[in-house]
Amino acid sequence: MSRVQSIINRFNNTLTGEPWFGRAVYPLLEEVDAVKAEVKPNGTEHSMLELLYHMITWNGFALKRIEKDDSIDMKDFENLDWRKIDLSIHSWEKGLAEFKSINSNIISLLEKKNDDFLDEIVDHREYNFRFLIHGMIDHTIYHVGQIAYLNKLI
Repeated sequence: MSRVQSIINRFNNTLTGEPWFGRAVYPLLEEVDAVKAEVKPNGTEHSMLELLYHMITWNGFALKRIEKDDSIDMKDFENLDWRKIDLSIHSWEKGLAEFKSINSNIISLLEKKNDDFLDEIVDHREYNFRFLIHGMIDHTIYHVGQIAYLNKLI
């Protein structure tokens, strides 16, 4: 199996399969009640909705780098990170659909890549695509764990 295919398998398993760490990402996110998603425990921590849009930002960053799309630069992503949530624009349902779309696009692009791609340096960064993609997957797992905890807590 190629290294790219191994990464695709890991990402798919993380999102919809039976990962070693517990339940897959999408089933956990699909259980979140949209009203509860807006709640900030103790009024200070991040809400589930904020965490979702934070993941959208950085998975979107990975997508744009894989696409080699320089129309959105690092500053744009940094400005979106921990954005102020406007409930007239940002909903749980819309965010979940966007998150799934970004991830689907990443997988589709990776399916067209060979292993040499993983060793290429990411535009405007000092690391390669293997590091970026594994980091994105780990970042997703980390924040979905927070969302799962908050979902049980609230």
